[in-house]
Amino acid sequence: MLDLPSQVLNYIYTQIVENRTPAYLLVHKDGRLSEWGGKLAAYGVTNLQKGEYVGKQVFFLEGLLPLDGSSLFLPCINTQCGLCADVHLFPGNKGDWVLLLDASLEQIRLSLIQQKRNDLSLLRENQS
Repeated sequence: MLDLPSQVLNYIYTQIVENRTPAYLLVHKDGRLSEWGGKLAAYGVTNLQKGEYVGKQVFFLEGLLPLDGSSLFLPCINTQCGLCADVHLFPGNKGDWVLLLDASLEQIRLSLIQQKRNDLSLLRENQS
């Protein structure tokens, strides 16, 4: 573990975790939902049923679980309510974890970059 002062760790925590609306799911290896928490409603994930297949309850996870022992990162996934999320899937002792972090600011940043690129392409086309 890094030896960092508590003020630095608190800042990192606030910037990386608190400001990104964290939510999680724990899914047994058989695909059934075990635990959940955080701000799942922000991603349109509500009315979860313990013991039910997660793919039927959270559409963007269909076919992704169980993991084969390695982690998976899916950037900027549009969720059921339209919020953009970074989805981190990683194995644990009790099953596979799904971590959702708000990626709306990153999506906006990427959209602005794409728009600039399109503008430059049009400008080049008009000049030739």
